[in-house]
Amino acid sequence: MATSTTDIVRSTVRVALRQETALAAGLLRIFFHDCFPNGCDASILLLRPRGAVAETSLGPNLTIQRRAMQLIEDIRADVHFACGPTVSCADITALATRAAVVTSGGPSYTLPKGQLDSFFPAPQEAVFQLPSPSTASVATLVRAFASRGLADPADLVALSGGHTIGRTQCSFFADRSARMEDTFSRKLAANCSKHPDRLQNLDVVTPDLFDNGFYKALTFNQGVFTSDMALVKDKTTAPAVRLFARDKEAFFAQFAWSMEKLARAPRPAGNRGEIRRNCFRTNAQRVIADAGEEVEEGFAASA
Repeated sequence: MATSTTDIVRSTVRVALRQETALAAGLLRIFFHDCFPNGCDASILLLRPRGAVAETSLGPNLTIQRRAMQLIEDIRADVHFACGPTVSCADITALATRAAVVTSGGPSYTLPKGQLDSFFPAPQEAVFQLPSPSTASVATLVRAFASRGLADPADLVALSGGHTIGRTQCSFFADRSARMEDTFSRKLAANCSKHPDRLQNLDVVTPDLFDNGFYKALTFNQGVFTSDMALVKDKTTAPAVRLFARDKEAFFAQFAWSMEKLARAPRPAGNRGEIRRNCFRTNAQRVIADAGEEVEEGFAASA
């Protein structure tokens, strides 16, 4: 990987986040939703794969932030211009996500190099194994994470902490607000009834800062997702929630370790693929597009 790659990624992400802080959460979600189903292979970025269904057209990914996807492609173009086509979209996604975490106040961590970009989207059944925000069973969540090499329940708790910089639509926590089981859920229900299109902060303490405010909120029953509230209610995960709520450095250390493990999530077919010249298409598709095929509407193809 070219020496300047990390600097290019870091500086571009910093500029982008100064203009729109929401991109940090968008990048973090893309990274998780790419790595969890089939390993970190940039398959989620393929927009119109031939003979397959794009991951972004499937339920768990319908609200993936397109502006963050475009940022990844813009960074790819800058890196390839400076260093040649030597860095994959998978690696750029990982580097951009880390830069977003650090820029938002979070920890840095080590990333593997040389992940290749897949030729195909992840299997649909693997995409639908992404954890649902309506999941109330910690045991179910722990099993799902363990199947991806994240066997320590602390991995589940720490990676859920990525919600410290996220926002979500009312539909994603409708189950929690409908139960109206506590003061906060009743407030959520009232807010969504009055402003159904307004985005809700997942961290109601410090929504734009990557810190441990998310866990502090959980200890006061102020978690937005059912899956987040489950963490503080279950004896398997509650100790980690309470630890992270009172000790930011403990959270940062575990988050860094868990992100390193996620970055190495197993790829069933191994590290097979290519270095895409456009993150939204395989190189074979790019050749066809250059010959005159229509480019995906709403996205800019970079040089």
